[in-house]
Amino acid sequence: MTHLQKLRIASIPGWVSSIFHENHLRSPRTLFQPIGVFPNVQIPRVYSTKMAPEIENHEVLVETSTAKGRRATRTLRYIKKETQAALLEYLHSTRGLHFTDAENISKNCPHFLDKLFQRADCEREIRRSIARFLRYHPINEFEPFFESLGLKPSEYVSLLPRNLMYLTDDELLLHNYTVLSNYGIPPNKIGKIYREATEVFQYDFQVLASKLQAYEELGLSRSALVRYVVGSPYLLVGDVNAAFVSVLEKLKSIGFETNRIEGNLWEDNTYYWSRMLEVLSLFSEMGCSDEQLGKLLRHNPDILFESSGEMTVSLIGLLQKFGFTKRELCSMFLQFPQIPVAKFVANLRRCILFLDEIDMKAAEIGKIVHSHPLLLGSCSLKKTSSLLCTLNVGKKRLSQYIQENPQELKNWVWGRKIESFPDSGDEVRSKAEKTKFLLDIGFVENSSKMKAALKACRGNGEELQERFDCIVKAGLDWKDVCELIQSCPQNLNQTTDVIEMKIDCLVNELGYPISSLLTATRYLSHKMERVKLRVRMFNWLKDHGIAAPGLSLSTLISCSDSYFIKTYVHRHPAGPQVWHDLKNEIEFNC
Repeated sequence: MTHLQKLRIASIPGWVSSIFHENHLRSPRTLFQPIGVFPNVQIPRVYSTKMAPEIENHEVLVETSTAKGRRATRTLRYIKKETQAALLEYLHSTRGLHFTDAENISKNCPHFLDKLFQRADCEREIRRSIARFLRYHPINEFEPFFESLGLKPSEYVSLLPRNLMYLTDDELLLHNYTVLSNYGIPPNKIGKIYREATEVFQYDFQVLASKLQAYEELGLSRSALVRYVVGSPYLLVGDVNAAFVSVLEKLKSIGFETNRIEGNLWEDNTYYWSRMLEVLSLFSEMGCSDEQLGKLLRHNPDILFESSGEMTVSLIGLLQKFGFTKRELCSMFLQFPQIPVAKFVANLRRCILFLDEIDMKAAEIGKIVHSHPLLLGSCSLKKTSSLLCTLNVGKKRLSQYIQENPQELKNWVWGRKIESFPDSGDEVRSKAEKTKFLLDIGFVENSSKMKAALKACRGNGEELQERFDCIVKAGLDWKDVCELIQSCPQNLNQTTDVIEMKIDCLVNELGYPISSLLTATRYLSHKMERVKLRVRMFNWLKDHGIAAPGLSLSTLISCSDSYFIKTYVHRHPAGPQVWHDLKNEIEFNC
């Protein structure tokens, strides 16, 4: 078989692929036609001419026309149908399962059918080959059974009984499954009940039916109880669930009809009625009347039913941290927008994070959250970096603008076009001062270096001048400092206190002369932890005769960590450990 043939076969579903491989080995005929259209050439079949007639009626042609997809699907359907029929016959006729149960299992276990087909040597008649395989190779019947209940193989593998293979050996399991099925619970939802309340399937005869009857006596219809049980399987464990009954009674008392409750239950979700009862109690404590609570839940039922009210409890806790009183919380919820609670909480947290990222003070953030919670919860803000870039504004100005115009936040959400801020008088004046300072220290007006320095330097002209003078006072010539800043404008982004601290460390702790700043031009822009770690590690290597003493400070601190470790630290067997210890010590002290 050529490499191209193998690649083409690999793209075909498993059931068909195995037939391709088996029959290609038996047939000397070419499996695939050349690329292109050859009307007069007969398309070769992908199976041996000795295959049974029933298989030949479902041949698969590998060709580029749309007929390929239809014919391949037809063959897969045929293989699936024959495999299902063989499994049905085995479960019903051989194993004695009720026909309805055997049929449901055989039609709803695609993974098991695929595995069964692969294991059986289906050379000719698929149904007969699988029946022969099942006759001599017993299967674990719990696998297709659990899959037919809606469980994935990864979900039911841990639920398989250790010492049983046949379903009929577990009478209580089959009995309770039948009770649930006959009650009206879809078989593919029973798996959820088994996964979350396994003990239900070991109830003695009549126990499960009596539990269902007890809930019906509360006035629940059978269809309603089916939704409740699928949504909360643990209702069938123990006595009638008190929290469940209390929630139903409370909802009925506030005018929230039973059909509304059922309409807000999703079968794939699990509902915790004790938590929902807690949410209802919280609203009562906040001062919401029954009429107000009923109106609120009819308007936005997600407040109670989304995550069983977990997100609502989370929202209440978050707002209480910002000083909301119970009365204020009640007022806010009565005006709650028509969006899911989870989305509201996510928006609120994103807005709070945004306000923090633009360096707004905590007290000011609290004021905005306290006065505009509904606004913040309704806005899906863009990322902070994107807003700063699009608005073309600094954090300080933006923070002040939001405090004065919080409603503007709704214009900065996803999907809206954002217009940049006009230049303010302060920004124009600050830029002019910064330009004058840079010109005074030797930058050429309108040059590329001048434009780069204007972007790199943070602060106004006065602040930059103070930092520049601080370096001069440390003992360097004015012209030398000009050249230093022209080489690395970022050096002026440090405050005067930080500059003084770094120079003191360079001279008094690390032992370098002040003139080292002229060669190690980026020293002031590096973090002190990085510089101290590199210098102390290199000094240790020199003390052990591993490193030459003539390495410049610039070379020492400018290379990457990975390069430094590979080039210097690994020169000594104990180097990595010393590096690790020095790093922890410096980080602890800093």
